[in-house]
Amino acid sequence: MRSEDLVYFEDVELGAKTVFGHYDVTLEEVLEFARKYDPQPFHLSDEEAAKTHFGRIAASGWHTCAMAMAVIARKVVEEKQAGLGAPGVDELRWLKPVYPGDRLTVTGTVVDKTPSRSKPEIGVIRTETVVTNQDDMPVMRYTSIVMMRRRPGTGN
Repeated sequence: MRSEDLVYFEDVELGAKTVFGHYDVTLEEVLEFARKYDPQPFHLSDEEAAKTHFGRIAASGWHTCAMAMAVIARKVVEEKQAGLGAPGVDELRWLKPVYPGDRLTVTGTVVDKTPSRSKPEIGVIRTETVVTNQDDMPVMRYTSIVMMRRRPGTGN
């Protein structure tokens, strides 16, 4: 791949909104994730979940994060972005339960972009990410902090 084919820090516009894609939540996947990473009863059993505010089996919030990441990563790879990973997220909030059968949509809006002072070849982009369900109800929100390569010859 040629470097001119990549999407660099300079190509990302402040305020740009991207629909990264969709994810269909399955019962099998909710159970598999819960068994492996978050074995709380309301993630594993309708009977136990019925005793809680969830009412039925709900996906782990961490599973919701993983599903959103899968959607974002596919889009970033497809668009050939010059991403360098992320040092973290801010203000992660699980707003509503995610249930098997839900269809999640992941959308991001660029809210800040800053060239690195210490590493001129890198820029940092902050994106407000919102995950909604099939009823367009927000189920999760966070601000991602992503490092991207700057276009060769800029910022150096």
